[in-house]
Amino acid sequence: MKPIPPLTALRCFEAVARLGGVTQAARELHVTHSAVSQQIKVLEDSMGVALFMREARGLRLTEEGRLYALDIRMALRDIAHATRRAQARPHESELVITTLPSFAQHWLVPRLGSFRDAHPYYRIRLQTSLQVEDFRLGASDIGIRMGQGHWPNVAQQKLFDDEMVVVAAPHFALTHGRLPSNAAEVLACPLISSPDTPWHDWCQAAQVAEPAEGAVVLSANDSNIVIGAVLLGQGIALERRSLVAYALARGELVQITDIRVPYRYPYWLVWQQRDMLNASQAHFAQWIEGQVDTYLRSSNAPAAALRAG
Repeated sequence: MKPIPPLTALRCFEAVARLGGVTQAARELHVTHSAVSQQIKVLEDSMGVALFMREARGLRLTEEGRLYALDIRMALRDIAHATRRAQARPHESELVITTLPSFAQHWLVPRLGSFRDAHPYYRIRLQTSLQVEDFRLGASDIGIRMGQGHWPNVAQQKLFDDEMVVVAAPHFALTHGRLPSNAAEVLACPLISSPDTPWHDWCQAAQVAEPAEGAVVLSANDSNIVIGAVLLGQGIALERRSLVAYALARGELVQITDIRVPYRYPYWLVWQQRDMLNASQAHFAQWIEGQVDTYLRSSNAPAAALRAG
C-alpha cells in the first residue's frame, strides 16, 4: 500500500479541480502558478494515476481525477472540522457551560458562586447565545436549553417548568399614580413584551380582553432587554418567574396580581450523548439539581407541579 500523498499536494489538487484552473488555485492558496503545477505533478507521480488531461486551453479532470477530487474534498473538510474541534475542546480544568443570555444572567450566575465554592478546581467559562449549541463540535461540556426536548444527538434531563407572572418596578407608581391592582388596570398600562409572551393565555386566566392595539410600547427578542426596561420603570411585563425571582426577592420588582400562567417551554440540562457523564459534567449536574430543588421550594409554585411532565 502506497503512503498517503503530501497534504500540500492534495490541497493544490482539490483547489485546481474545484476552481477549474491552476491560476485560480494559485490565487486562492497564495502561491505561484508553478508551485501548484509542481504539486500536481508530485501527486500524479506518487499515485501513478493521471488526474488531469493536458489540453491547449489548460487542464481537464480525468474520470479518475473527478472521483478522487470528490473524496479528497470531503477528507479535507473532515480534517478542518477535526482541527476546529481540537482547538475548541475545553481543558480538563475548565468547565464550559452554554445557555441562553437571560437564563445565565438572572438565574444561573447568581448561584454559580456556590458551585465554585464546592469545586474550586474548575475554571468556569460561560457561553451564551440565542442559537442552539451543536455539542458534536466539542466546544462546550454541558448546556441548559429551553424547549420541548427531544433534540437529536444530545442526552437531556428535565430541570423544571416555568411560569409567567406580571411584574413592574416599584417606582413605576411614581410616574403613573399607583401600581395596577387588577388585570384590567394591568392592560391599561404601557406593556413591554417579547414575541413569545403569552398575553393571550394570561388574559384568558384573568378573564379579560387581550391588550388593545398599541398597548405594547416595546418588544424585544431577549428577556434581558425586557427586564431591563421594566427595571427602568418604562412599563409592565409578563415574564418568566425564573428570570425575575431574584429581583422580586430584592424588592427591585414587584409582582402585580396573583394571576400566573404556565410557560410553554421547560428548562433542560443537555450534554453530548454518550454512555456516562465525565467528572465535570457529573459535578455540575448534581449541583444544579440541588439548586433547582432549592429554587422550587422557595417559589410560590409547588415543586412537584413544576418538575412534572
